[in-house]
Amino acid sequence: MPMSQIQFQPMLESRPIREIAYEILKHAIITGEIPAGERIVETEYASRLHISRTPLREALRKLERDGLVEYLMRRGVVVRAFTIDDVDEIYTIRNSMEMLTLPAIIQRATPEDLASLREKLHGMDELMAKGDVEALSPLTRTFHSQLTSLCRQNRILRVIESQDEFITRFSAMAIRKEANLQAAHREHYRLVELVEQKDLEGFRALMQSHIEQSKRNCLIALEEQRREQNFT
Repeated sequence: MPMSQIQFQPMLESRPIREIAYEILKHAIITGEIPAGERIVETEYASRLHISRTPLREALRKLERDGLVEYLMRRGVVVRAFTIDDVDEIYTIRNSMEMLTLPAIIQRATPEDLASLREKLHGMDELMAKGDVEALSPLTRTFHSQLTSLCRQNRILRVIESQDEFITRFSAMAIRKEANLQAAHREHYRLVELVEQKDLEGFRALMQSHIEQSKRNCLIALEEQRREQNFT
């Protein structure tokens, strides 16, 4: 999306301005609102964010540490494209942390929690029946996030959430490459059943397989996308 179409609002929060600018720009880059290869011109973005250039520079330095932007000679600050290695690392971090939550999920999930998860699954049933993969992707992410949150381990959840924005961008790509959506969806139901049965070993085995398959699907889709771009 061209920068001229991105609408930023004046900053009214009490947090440091550099942190607010960082979060806004990070979200815009991850979602693709600011596309890979676009220059972030300080004067233009400072004006749009209604801030001075100093906190903007601080936000850009933090984005550079995240690997989301880079400084190039004669071009300035440019948004980086995600590489295969980036996506592999993001999924590895997210999946490893998610596996740590499983014992606490088993211990702490309530009947109300399980009923809420099943309600999400019923909504996913409807989308599956329609073949609406675009709408299915965010609901699948919501289901997984809700399931993980049942651990109530806030420090681990904060680490997971730090990767979730990235995962959200790639989850639709992973779902589109899933060879058997029905089988993957049945696994969602089975995960809830295993939590209800307090079967930690079964839960761990299925979750490991399920999230690793999602990672493989995304990497396959990304590799195909790279090849297509190289041929054009």
